[in-house]
Amino acid sequence: MIKEIMDIKKTILILLILLLLGQKGYSQIGYSGKVETGYLKFIANTIRVDPGPNWKGYNLENKNGIDFNFINGIKLKKKILAGIGIGYLNFEGIDGFSIFTDFEYLPLKTRLTPLINMKIGYNHIWNQYENGTGSALFEMGGGLNYKITEKTDICLQSGFLMTQQSFLIPVRFGFRF
Repeated sequence: MIKEIMDIKKTILILLILLLLGQKGYSQIGYSGKVETGYLKFIANTIRVDPGPNWKGYNLENKNGIDFNFINGIKLKKKILAGIGIGYLNFEGIDGFSIFTDFEYLPLKTRLTPLINMKIGYNHIWNQYENGTGSALFEMGGGLNYKITEKTDICLQSGFLMTQQSFLIPVRFGFRF
């Protein structure tokens, strides 16, 4: 399992390097970086388990969390943002990480605009199971984006997140540069 995690970390690093190299080669596409943090409110488990002898509980059993993400990507026509993100997770003492693709759409070119966001990826938490558990993640959200300057924005968003056999409501604050 440790080898798989190291392989994932190497893959993330290679993808980020390729993305940065692509930015230098195609300067007509704008660079976009974003740092965001969020509160993840646990709502419910998405599955019901008939416990067996090796069952140690749900992956996340009624645990709220926080996350911190860095997203590196591109901006197309100042309305569409696409990137690759990495993040740190903490669910009431259960640490983890996530890797994901991040897509954002800003429908208006005004200073204050709504936003639509989608994340698809993978996360791993070190919970009660040996070597922890890994899971796909899917997040849809919406919110508001405020343009501070031509190149910097702040955003506030919420939506729903499904991961680790759980349904969560994220509330995120981000800074784009």
